[in-house]
Amino acid sequence: MNRFSRLLPVAPIGAYLIALAVGIALPLLVFVGFLMMQLEEHERDILSSDTAEDAQLIARSVDRELQDMATTLRLLVTSPELEAGDLRSFHNRTQNSLRSNSLYVILASPDGQLRLNTRVPFGTTLGKTANMPALQSVMRSQVTEVSDVFLGATSGNWVFNVAAALPKDISYSGAVMIITQNAEELKKLISTEGLPAGWSAAVVDGSGHVVTSVGAHALGPGDPFPAGTLRLMTGFKGTIEDVEGVSRQMYGYAQITGWTWRAVVWGPIDAAQANILATWRQLVLGGILFLAVSALCAYLVARQLRMPIQQIAQMAARIGEGEIVSPIQTRIREANQVAIALSNASFDRSQAEDRIHLILHELVHRTKNILTLVQAMMRQLARKDTSMEEFQKAIGNRLQGLAKSIEALAREQWAGVSIRRVVEIHMSTFAEVADRVDVQGEDFVLKAEAVQNLGLVLHELATNSVKYGALSAQHGTVRIAWTSLDEPAQGGPMLRLSWEEQGGPPVKEPSETGFGTTIIKRHAAASFAGQVEVNFRREGLQWILIAPRSSFERGEGSETPADVTV
Repeated sequence: MNRFSRLLPVAPIGAYLIALAVGIALPLLVFVGFLMMQLEEHERDILSSDTAEDAQLIARSVDRELQDMATTLRLLVTSPELEAGDLRSFHNRTQNSLRSNSLYVILASPDGQLRLNTRVPFGTTLGKTANMPALQSVMRSQVTEVSDVFLGATSGNWVFNVAAALPKDISYSGAVMIITQNAEELKKLISTEGLPAGWSAAVVDGSGHVVTSVGAHALGPGDPFPAGTLRLMTGFKGTIEDVEGVSRQMYGYAQITGWTWRAVVWGPIDAAQANILATWRQLVLGGILFLAVSALCAYLVARQLRMPIQQIAQMAARIGEGEIVSPIQTRIREANQVAIALSNASFDRSQAEDRIHLILHELVHRTKNILTLVQAMMRQLARKDTSMEEFQKAIGNRLQGLAKSIEALAREQWAGVSIRRVVEIHMSTFAEVADRVDVQGEDFVLKAEAVQNLGLVLHELATNSVKYGALSAQHGTVRIAWTSLDEPAQGGPMLRLSWEEQGGPPVKEPSETGFGTTIIKRHAAASFAGQVEVNFRREGLQWILIAPRSSFERGEGSETPADVTV
């Protein structure tokens, strides 16, 4: 310490106080900056997840449109006018029935010659299809396909086709039936309302050309989407980041299931994180101002301290000479206390030692209490005889499920989340099987405690199903349903919530119960003040919870989040 002290210069107290203020302020600002970086990284992860989800929502909307067009094709193929070869009657009836949907039907021969097109009156001279490769592909595959976007010869607009080969018994009417639609009609299926400002969305065909696009940087139909960016989009869905000019772009993409198209959502990351950037600027400016104010305050305090310190130094010198001095009165309370301490040196020294012993005793006592609490918690979480890896995995997975519920509550400012949204959140963890989960029941808002507890139970049931139950099989399904019981109990209306599995491997009741069984039985019953019934039916697990509706539903007024205990 003395060696370090010799390195310090001899300077006024003002200089040291200013250095102290800066030394305290700088680490604080650095720590705040670190927290901001962590927050920015967390927000980036949320933005990535939301962007991929937005792309998947658009993909699902377009998939429904294409499926509807394919269904219409299958119905038109069985038309009696087509089987009779009466193309005029088929043309007129189809034109009238599909006019309101902006859909048009085309019949084409194997060589691409158009036999009818409901865009124009029957009998109009028609040429060959403008998209011969798509026609040949359908004839080869004999399955319903969607074409790439192309410029229609008859309409003069950018269009796309959903085509299917005609059965051989009615090939005299044509080889391929096509439903065509203007690409611009798909704009009604995509929207930028839920996207950050300055973001765009597009549907891209199999050759990498834009079918339709909306947003701040929307591309026109037929425009090529950046090929280098498309090559980075691997897998069913996800997000990538790319640099365009001086801004970093994020792209979310999702493959349209069963088709060659994909949905893409993109935009500048800075625009999506404008609040974070604004906070960074405020932090920098505030930090500079804070340092300046701290240094100024330290200088003013130093001026106020200088005279009392000189007077106290004189008192100490007199005490060193053996004099009895009386306390001095200054404008600084602490300086007055020092003066009194010097006047009563021996007595005050004894009291100070007593206070130090008391503080040390209290510190030891509190430390022992904390260690005891930690030991008790670890014993509770490690009751089962499992390895460390299994213990960490079990706790980690459940904390991840609980984190999803807490994240949803935080977005709603702890005002509650709808029960259907809670189910969707926890089923999204298992995206590869989410389409085999059927959700039934009238939606209502759960209170915060119910969101966390139900999330734990659903996550446990889904994890068990994916590993051993119906969702582990290719055709297995799960039905999640809730309904109010007709005869309410004395405590109020009751709610019946069920999880039923079908189509999975044969179910056997386990010989031992684990931590998961505790969650779906004891924790569920205790959390919702209800009764849990678990039936290990051979055709699939059945889990039923009957509890007061008031244990689930958020009533008038807000509530504070409750602890989750297992």
